[in-house]
Amino acid sequence: MKGVVIAIVVLAMVQLMVEPSQAISCGQVDACLVPCMSYLMAGGTPQPACCEGVKDLKGMASTTADKRAACNCVKAAANRYPNIKDDVAQALPAKCGVQMDIPVSKTTNCDA
Repeated sequence: MKGVVIAIVVLAMVQLMVEPSQAISCGQVDACLVPCMSYLMAGGTPQPACCEGVKDLKGMASTTADKRAACNCVKAAANRYPNIKDDVAQALPAKCGVQMDIPVSKTTNCDA
């Protein structure tokens, strides 16, 4: 019986190590940037909740796959809302004091 339990534990551990991790989802990206919508459409100064979302997004996008997925999500979201000002969006990370590897723009090539 003890051998069966050990075998099951080992199989479970192997499954966890082999299973690839999921990339960041567009739902997560959208949730981070929803507080930024008024800033993205009008400019000015982003609200503290917006900057917290930008910081959260940076923390979630730690791998290259996560950054690419987040970039595609940001690009798709920017293209859904024609009132978003591209120059304002590009300035968002700097306005929040965050160094981002994910460009915020409608025209970004996320594969580069």
